Amino acid sequence: MAVCNTQYCWHDERGKKVKCTAPQYVDFVMSSVQKLVTDEDVFPTKYGREFPSSFESLVKKICKYLFHVLGHIYWAHFKETLALELHGHLNTLYVHFILFAREFNLLDPKETAVLDDLTEVLCSSPSGGGGGGDGASSGAPGAQNHVKER
Repeated sequence: MAVCNTQYCWHDERGKKVKCTAPQYVDFVMSSVQKLVTDEDVFPTKYGREFPSSFESLVKKICKYLFHVLGHIYWAHFKETLALELHGHLNTLYVHFILFAREFNLLDPKETAVLDDLTEVLCSSPSGGGGGGDGASSGAPGAQNHVKER
């Protein structure tokens, strides 16, 4: 699976690198994320259960894989999202995902560099302010709080 000039490979449960097509990669990502999110030992739902010590690294891994999928959609299928008039939804999803990941430091900037131009355009308003709200910054350039106080 590729985004721009970056080739992504899946790493199986034994750590072996597996070259795969984009549909296979997306299936691996979604299956892996589903398995982690529904694992009571990783995301406990019962009162008093502790999160594992590896929780942060697992969430970062999930975010990295989901970013790869979003990157592929933009790189290989954006024309289709335009034709289906879904680009606004995709852009909104992307901005929320990026701002959340920035807020909690869940993605390595080297990992997201492949879409830096897109991120800059979508995460800043034409006036350079970041899209309104109360102007509170999340700490990242161009990333503003888009939630308005009521």
